[in-house]
Order: sequence, then C-alpha cells, then structure tokens
Amino acid sequence: MIAIYKRELKSYFCSFLGSLFIGVMLFLMGIYFSVYNLFMGYPYIGYALSSIVFLFLIGIPILTMRILAEERHQKTDQLILTAPVSVSSIVLGKFLALATIFAIPVGIISIYPLILSLFGTIAFGETYVAVLGFFLYGIACIAIGVFVSSLTESQVIAAVITFGVLFLGYVMSGICNMISATGNFLTKILSAFDMVGRFDTFLNGSLQMTSVIYYVSAASLFLIFTVQSIQKRRYQISGRNFSMSAYSVAAVIISTASVILLNVLAMELPLRFTSFDVTSNRLYSLTDETKEIISTLEEDIQLYVLANEKQADSTLDATLKKYADLNSHVKVSYVDPAVNPKFFTKYTDSDLSFNSIIAESSKRYKVIDYSNIYQTQVDYTTYSSVVTGYDGEGQLTSAIAYVTSDDMPKIYLLEGHGEAVFDANFTAAIEKENIEYETINLMNYDTVPEDASCVIIYAPSSDFSEDDTEKMLYYMENGGDVFLITGYTENEMTNFQKLLAFYDVEVTKGYVIEGDRNCYYQNPYFLLPQIVYGEITESAYNSGNYVFVPGALGLTVNENEEVNTTMLLLTSDDSYARNDMESSSDYEKQDTDQSGPFAVGVECEKTTGDTLSKAVIYSCKELFTSDADAMVAGTNLRLFTSTVGSFVDHSVSVSIPVKSYEISTLTISQNIILLLALFTTIVIPLLFLIGGFMIWLGRRKR
Repeated sequence: MIAIYKRELKSYFCSFLGSLFIGVMLFLMGIYFSVYNLFMGYPYIGYALSSIVFLFLIGIPILTMRILAEERHQKTDQLILTAPVSVSSIVLGKFLALATIFAIPVGIISIYPLILSLFGTIAFGETYVAVLGFFLYGIACIAIGVFVSSLTESQVIAAVITFGVLFLGYVMSGICNMISATGNFLTKILSAFDMVGRFDTFLNGSLQMTSVIYYVSAASLFLIFTVQSIQKRRYQISGRNFSMSAYSVAAVIISTASVILLNVLAMELPLRFTSFDVTSNRLYSLTDETKEIISTLEEDIQLYVLANEKQADSTLDATLKKYADLNSHVKVSYVDPAVNPKFFTKYTDSDLSFNSIIAESSKRYKVIDYSNIYQTQVDYTTYSSVVTGYDGEGQLTSAIAYVTSDDMPKIYLLEGHGEAVFDANFTAAIEKENIEYETINLMNYDTVPEDASCVIIYAPSSDFSEDDTEKMLYYMENGGDVFLITGYTENEMTNFQKLLAFYDVEVTKGYVIEGDRNCYYQNPYFLLPQIVYGEITESAYNSGNYVFVPGALGLTVNENEEVNTTMLLLTSDDSYARNDMESSSDYEKQDTDQSGPFAVGVECEKTTGDTLSKAVIYSCKELFTSDADAMVAGTNLRLFTSTVGSFVDHSVSVSIPVKSYEISTLTISQNIILLLALFTTIVIPLLFLIGGFMIWLGRRKR
C-alpha cells in the first residue's frame, strides 16, 4: 500500500494536477479570507470555508477522474491487479494519496486563525471544528470520485458523473424542501444524500458526532464499493466467477446495511453523547443552574412547541432535546399550527409566533413567545434588526421553574415622584426571574403592601411628600427591602435623602468625573467602575466585561455599627465629584470638587431591633437602560437581574443571562490587511503553481 501511495502522490505532482488543485483552492480561500476575515474583521474562518465548498463540485471531479480510469484506459491496471497486493490496499493507497493532496491546502488554511489571533480574540474551538467539517466533507467527496473513476475508462465520463453526484448532494436540501416542506417518507430517504446540510452543523459551533460518522461512513462505503468494482475485473471468467460475483453483491449489501444502521443508531443516541458545544460562551450547552433545576424535577412538565417538527428552529430544537435528556419528566411535543390552529387559545388570547412554547404543569402554565427566544437590536447602518443573543435556555428554565414553584414573590415599583420607567428588556428580566411586579402610588395606600419582597424607587425627579416618606421609613424600619436608583436633578430632594440616610448613605450634588483614563469610556463622565466581586456582582464580574455607568453621582457611606455595607461598584482614587455643575467648563479638577474614590453601587443591611432591612443603591439613572447595556454586551442587564434576584428567596429564582451572538471584530491596520491579502491570495497559491509547473516542465524536457 505504501508503494502505491508514494507512486500516486508523486504522479499527481509530476503531472501538475496536484499543484493546480492546491493553488486554486488556496487562491479562492485567500479571496474569501481577505474579504471576511481581513477587511470585514470577522474572527470566524467558517464564513470563508462555507463560501468555497462549491469548489468540490469542480475540483474533486478533476482531481479524481484519472485515479483509476486512466489506469484502465492505458491497460496499466492489469499490472497492479496481478501484483501481490490486495485490492483494498491498492484502493486505500490511491485514496490516501488524494487525501494528502487535499490535506495540504487544508493544513495551510489551519494556520490562518493563528495569524488572526495576533489582531484580536479568536474562537479556536468554533474555527477548527469548521475546518474539521470542511476536511471531512472533502474526504467524502474524494471517496465518491474514486468510486466513479473505477467504473469507466474515460476520464471525462468519470469527471461528469462525479460532478453530477456531488451536485445532487450539494442541492439535496433544496430538493427535499421542494418535495415537502414538512417532510415525508421520500424526503427522509433523500436527506441521506444531503452532504451540505451535515457540513453546516460544523459551522455553528457545535461538534455533531452524527455528522462526523456520516462523512466517515460515507467515505468508507464508497471505498468498499470501489474495491468490489475492481474485484470483478481481477478475476478472469472461470468457474470461480459466479461465486466471486455473489460474494461482491453480498459485500455491497452488507456494507450498505451496516452504514445505514450505524447512522440510524447514532441519530437515536442522546445529544449529550453526540453533540459537543465548542463555542466560547457555551452557546448550546446547559448551565449547571439549569441542570440542577431540571434534574430534581419530580412532576411532569409538558413543553408544547407551536411548530411543525421539520420546520422548527434547529437551535431551539436541540436545546429542548437536551432538557428532555436530563429528566424523563420533561416531555416535548410539537403542535403544528396548520393542523391545530386553535391550540394556543386555551392558554392566551394573544397571537403567538411560530416556534413559540407553552410550558405546563399541574400547577400552572407559562407562555414563551418566540420573539423572546432571541435578543435583537437595530443596526442603524442598515436600519435592520440584527440578532445579538440567544435566550432559549434562560426562558425555558425560567418557565419550568415558574410552573413548578409553590410561591410567587412580588415587588412594587413606585410612581408619583417623576420616577423613570424601565424599558422592555429590564421588565422582561424581572419576569424571567419569576417575580410578579406592580406599579403603585403610595397616595393610594396606607402602608406599603405586606406582600412586598422589595420596593423599587427608580430615579425620582421630584421630592417625596412627608406622608410618602413616613410610609417608606416605616416599611424599612420593619424589615422592608428597597432597591434605590438615584439620578441627578436640580430639585431639592430633602425627604428622599432621608431614605438614603436611613442606611447612612450620602450622595454628592454633582456628577463624578473619572481622572483615570482606564476607568472611563470616551468621556470622563462615562464611568467604567471597578466591579467588586460578590453575590450580586458575580454574574457581571464573570462576564469579563465592564459595567457602563454614564453620568453617576458619588455615594459615600458613613460608619455605623447598625449598618453592614458592601461595595459593589467603585471609582478610582483619581475620581472626583463636581459639586458646582453650573461652573463646569472642562474636566480639570476644581477647588470645590470633592475627592474620590466613590461608590456608585452599594449594598446595605441595617439591623433595627430584631428586623433586618436591605437596600441596594445605585447612583446612575441611565445605568439600567438598553442603550447603556448595549455598550457592554449585556453586563448591565446581568447586574440588574442579580440585584432583583437578591431580594427574593424562593426556589424558582434563576439568573441565566442571554448568550451573546455578538463577536468582537478584529483590529487590523490597513497596511497589514493589504500585506496579508496579497500573501494569502497571490503569493502562496503562486508558489504551488510555479513549483508544480517547473516540475512538470522539467519532466517534459527529459
């Protein structure tokens, strides 16, 4: 086999065909690599790889057409077939020679991510899984080409037939959709020939062993077919011919049945054995929090998905299967709206989107609209909606925890003092924590409602009345908890300040200016404070990102034995507060400025007799807004969710953040881009083409 391998490998480079294949592949890869990765700054090489798979339709037929057909045409196959070498060794040697030629450009492409890592963060797991899928797809195509080449002595016919077979595999997904959008018995059979669909699974950051098995088994099967095709020609017509032919047919049938069975069994295995998440943010994995909640379920949970199973969201479907794998009490059912259009009306009067989910237990149910599964934001360069995150796990775990809980905590949002209003992303975070909330005006109540787990006061712009202040102080003195957010206002806030003074917290008159360049973004008023690790800040701290605080007052805490204070967000020692905002003309520190550092987020616990009142105080009105949150990829929202969750003590509190789709683009100077583009698109391909041509020309002159 080694001799066959060396002979074929040498012949491809001596005939210029091998160098041409490598050069063309690297040239096309260089073009897309330059566009996507260099000029556009995408850190994933999968974009470029998916764009050049069409090369297999042309390149592989040309590469493989002569491997056996030429031997047969020139009658040199008789020398090989009569040699003391098994047919399987001959086929394997030739196949490995072709695989080596294909592996050379793939190996060079594998170096590109290492080069990109010099200019930013590269998700190596996702990148090299994409490279693996590209290689396996190519290997399967080569095996098909080798088999077709064994059937004829015409290289042209071999190339055309190979092109036709690979083209069918390339467009089979579209053909299946044309036959039936919902799927039927015929499409199930035809989908076995969908080669591109399997490759796509490697591009989303998930290593699917079913796809690996598919390509490896397909390549093995066609190599077996090739062996059996040659076997028939190795034996001349004799009394043994019939038995040999019968053996050949039996081998083909057994091999085909074995490959089909292997792939069917692989598809039936639980996802935890066949699907491995290699994304940097564990996009397709379930968190330990979810596993703990689901694994302890002792009652049946029914998850109804409003979709035809064949048309369901593939990412969401994979997530649902992982829930079902964790606990047999979780049942997933697909309800096709086209067949049962009124099903959802038993649960809600609102129209639900396709792929929406209804979670139901014996206690209650919860509806998850599909619009909440993915986080989106507007791209103002194109004025289109862009998907920025996946919240399938967060929504599902929250819903399951909600329908199985025995208690439902409630918080109240105050109004009547010019309070700000949380936008949809932050109210959705409260709901996701399985907390009921209600907006109230204290004028309509004698006291704060007894069922309040917490009262949220969001940046009032006018002062509290004496009556409202007394109600709030009475609530806090008796162990009530508050979530206070202050903001700059020119109005006197004497009574509101009494609420802060209850916890011995004072607030500066003006904004904090950050003097340390590393602790602000663009503007010294736009703070990037230190996140002090703790229970509330853990999710924000572990995100590896900043909390963005645009325009904050400074908080100072007086020493008091009755109050236990924990710092959450701190400015640097170089910060200072501008108490006279009207005289502010620049960022230079003035004599009237108050020196820092300051807290812009604190947690206070005050003991009064036998009662304990907790307050979490932030000093920035814009802190919990979508605009500020977008600047730090969701870290502000994580802080908000953890803060709200800290006020409730129940079994259903979950804090699973949205898993971000956003990627940090690479920062490459224009000169480096042009240099790398020239090198990958022109220089490297030309080296192989010139080298191959020189070898071919040298042999021609001999």
